[in-house]
Amino acid sequence: MFNLLFNLGGQEILFLAILVLVFFGGKKIPELMRGLGTGIREFNNAKNNIESEIKENMKEIDKEK
Repeated sequence: MFNLLFNLGGQEILFLAILVLVFFGGKKIPELMRGLGTGIREFNNAKNNIESEIKENMKEIDKEK
């Protein structure tokens, strides 16, 4: 799936941009991008919390040994 996403040429990206503009209109695009940014931020925060919890648990396991 990622391979398909990164193999897009200029014409395909332009076509997708026009398609998004037609479906959502110019006024909805900033709202969609804001929502996408919020979702990415929440995902990264959750990922960082999980990583820190795993590191803390590994430190506790090392202390017990």
